[in-house]
Amino acid sequence: MKDRPPTPPGQERWDRRMEIPLTVTSLVYLGSYAMRVLGRDLPTGWRDFCLALTMASWAVFAVDYAVRLRLSGLGPLRFVRRHFLDTVVLILPLLRPLRVVTAYDRAQRRQQEPRLTLYARVMAYAGLSATLLGFAGALTVYDFEYGAPGASIATFGDAVWWACATLATVGYGDVVPVTPGGRMVAVGMMACGLALLGAVTGSFSSWLIQVFRREGDED
Repeated sequence: MKDRPPTPPGQERWDRRMEIPLTVTSLVYLGSYAMRVLGRDLPTGWRDFCLALTMASWAVFAVDYAVRLRLSGLGPLRFVRRHFLDTVVLILPLLRPLRVVTAYDRAQRRQQEPRLTLYARVMAYAGLSATLLGFAGALTVYDFEYGAPGASIATFGDAVWWACATLATVGYGDVVPVTPGGRMVAVGMMACGLALLGAVTGSFSSWLIQVFRREGDED
C-alpha cells in the first residue's frame, strides 16, 4: 500500500494555527445551537443572536476548508478523499462538535510519547465522540420533533434517552422520531453507534489478546 503523501508545509502551518480557533468555534456552535433549541422562551432577539452565532461558526468551518483545499495543492476530489471526515463534518451539522476530538488527536500525536497508549486513546476518542454525538443528536432530534403531531419525544429528556439508546444500538422503541428530519438524524446516529461500538470492541479485544500473549510468553 502506498504511503500517504506528506502534508504541504503551508497547510501544516495553517492547521496548527487554526487548531484552537476551530475547537473554540465547535464549542460556540454547540452552545449557541443548544441555547436556541432549549431556550424557546427566550426573547426573539436572543434567539436571533444564537442563530447568527451558529451560522457564523459554520462560515468559519467553510473558510477553513476552502483555505486548506487551496494550500493542499490537490484537486477537489483528491482532497475530499484524503480529508473525508472534514468534508462530512462541514456538510452535516450533527458532526461538527467532533472537531473537539480531532483537536485532541492532533495534540496527542504532537507528543513524542503520548500520555495514553493506542488502546486507551481509542477508548478515550470513542467516549468523547459518543458524548458529543449524543448531546448534539439529542438537540437536533428534539428540534425536529418539538410540537410535531404524534411526536413521542416531547421533552429534551426524552431526546437524551433516545440518543443514548440509539448510540448503544439498543433501540427500546419507547420513544421514536416521527418527522422526516428526525428519522434522518436517527439513521446517522445508528451508523455512528455501530462504528463507535465496533471501534471500542475491537480495541478491547486486541488489548485482551496482547495481555494473554504477554502472559503466555512469561510462562
